[in-house]
Amino acid sequence: MRTKITAAVAGAALLTLGLSVPSAAAVAEPPVYQATLVRTYDAFDANQGVAVDKKYFYVVDNRSVTKHDRASGEPLLQFVSDSGGPIIHMDSGVVAGDKIYSAHSNYDDSPMTSSIEVYDTRTMRHVATHSLGIDRGSLTWLDRHDGAWWAGFANYDVVPDGQTSPYGETYNTQVVKMDDHFRVIEAWTIPKAILDRFKPMSNSGGSWGPDGRLWLTGHDLGEAYVMTLPAAGAELNWVATVELPGVEGQGIAWDRSGPRPTLWTIKRSTKQALVFSVPFASIKTPANTAWHVNGPGGFQK
Repeated sequence: MRTKITAAVAGAALLTLGLSVPSAAAVAEPPVYQATLVRTYDAFDANQGVAVDKKYFYVVDNRSVTKHDRASGEPLLQFVSDSGGPIIHMDSGVVAGDKIYSAHSNYDDSPMTSSIEVYDTRTMRHVATHSLGIDRGSLTWLDRHDGAWWAGFANYDVVPDGQTSPYGETYNTQVVKMDDHFRVIEAWTIPKAILDRFKPMSNSGGSWGPDGRLWLTGHDLGEAYVMTLPAAGAELNWVATVELPGVEGQGIAWDRSGPRPTLWTIKRSTKQALVFSVPFASIKTPANTAWHVNGPGGFQK
């Protein structure tokens, strides 16, 4: 209802000024760019996501994280949780300093609970945990950017086995900014047009790019959505879509460790980690033209 009211008010304003009102069909989606696959690695547990640093990459599965050598691709060490243990469903990870921070939840049990699980990159031992309890949804990704933690809380239209209601409903998916103690200090929604692509699943991956923009992925599609924070309001701005050939959704990670940043993903069906070159420098962020200030004699009535 809020969208319809806003559109109506905007349309009335345009008609008052003697301008035509664009139809919904005339509103174009952001431009589409193409990523280029530059390397693949065999990764036997490529199921949920990937994290990366200068010398290694780390493949994330529900209950395991495997450390691989970047030069050879060989697996070196693996953290594994017992099937009856407290670690149930890790979705992605990010390297910050000498630690891997993994987004973890009890998907698809109810009520939704989430935690952040921490591993030492050298030994792959579990070294810390931070429980988020019952929160905004199911934690699916985590990243460190601009002195803060950023995360995605997914909700789903899918109805889990044995239940009668959707698992939170996809439109309730949120991106949040957290302080050093993982307390939420701001939150944003994702544009409905993107959430419609995610349905019946949700936002699976997120990583801040070298361009200072947030890149998001869904559960199934081979494309990333380039987002910026809004100048006002609670919805992220959709700047561009980047096609990732062969990708089947899931977690992503920008490698920001070298002079040529690359975007890392996984491919479940072939059990691989994929590395892409992305034309991020060609993507332009549109200028904000959502408002203006009127002076005397030009007030809108």
